[in-house]
Amino acid sequence: MDNFWFNQSDYEYEVVEPCTYQNNHSVELLVGQYVHSIICILGFVGNSLVIVTYAFYKRTKSMTDVYLLNVAIADLLFVVSLPIIVYNKLSSWSMGPVACKLLHGSYSVNLYSGMLLLACISTDRYIAIVQARRSFRLRSLPRSRLICAIVWTFAFLLSVPTFYFYNWYEPLHTQDVYMYDGHEKNLTTPQFVCEFRFTNNSTAWTTKVAVPSTQLAVGFFLPLLIMTVCYTAIIVKLLSVRNFQRHKAVRVVMAVVVVFVACHLPYNIVLFYDTVIMFQHQMCEASDALQVAKTVTQTIAYLHCCLNPVLYAFVGVKFRNHFRSIIQDLWCLGKRYIAPRRFSRVASEVFVSTRRSVDGSSDNGSSLTM
Repeated sequence: MDNFWFNQSDYEYEVVEPCTYQNNHSVELLVGQYVHSIICILGFVGNSLVIVTYAFYKRTKSMTDVYLLNVAIADLLFVVSLPIIVYNKLSSWSMGPVACKLLHGSYSVNLYSGMLLLACISTDRYIAIVQARRSFRLRSLPRSRLICAIVWTFAFLLSVPTFYFYNWYEPLHTQDVYMYDGHEKNLTTPQFVCEFRFTNNSTAWTTKVAVPSTQLAVGFFLPLLIMTVCYTAIIVKLLSVRNFQRHKAVRVVMAVVVVFVACHLPYNIVLFYDTVIMFQHQMCEASDALQVAKTVTQTIAYLHCCLNPVLYAFVGVKFRNHFRSIIQDLWCLGKRYIAPRRFSRVASEVFVSTRRSVDGSSDNGSSLTM
């Protein structure tokens, strides 16, 4: 047997394993299975009721109605895509590259459109209350539909990097290979992920800073600034009027702003900190703690899609009446299905009378859904 030797200094290298993020994975598993499920169910029910109400019971008669309908559509699309993203995030991504791009891209579009539409609602309420003399000229349905189209287009353009750079691939650190007859053989089942992937470092640096920075600026601080300015002026205007309903409206306005800040501010603070230290060296424990903070605060931000129907729609008396009509009609249809011969005429009469009472109610298209 021939003797052989090698110089160890020629092969010195340091193997650094990626962080396991065990704490974050445990939190994601708990949140993904339970909290996200509750958010998806409540968000789906609430936003579906808003869409059904506008489709069958309440026509869109004002700019606020158009904005509320579009917010409900954005939130509904968000809660529909969320469980699929969470499931594939907790396990290997099994839906292929097309679904990877579409789901994460639509998530980004719905995020931007929903936040910008909330800013549009605050602007519309400002015009209706503070600039009441100009409201009839500025608040028209064609203009509101045009603004919504611009918002959705702008949200899509902001989401182009997400559509482009999100890819379906197998990370190198998950591959366990060996050489056999000069060919590589994989020892493990491929574990695919759906994440950002770049061809060079400069693109990675630019995109990884630009995407969260844009989300912070356009997806949070801009709507927050518009809402703060508009609702502050609205509160000042309402407090100058001695009326019980106006003071009730002030409380509703305050609730809208407080809930918006409470839901989104923690996540955006963590996102800002993560963006600042993104390319700095961190210990695995500190990086794991940061990921846990992002997971928890992001879940709190998701709660806003469940609260939007309550804050913007069901707070209003008229909307609650429409909601009751939906429940009554569903109850009557259920009785008709169970005992059609006995209840068919009664159900029809109740259904028609309910629809008449709802459609005949006065609706002046007020911007305050109180």
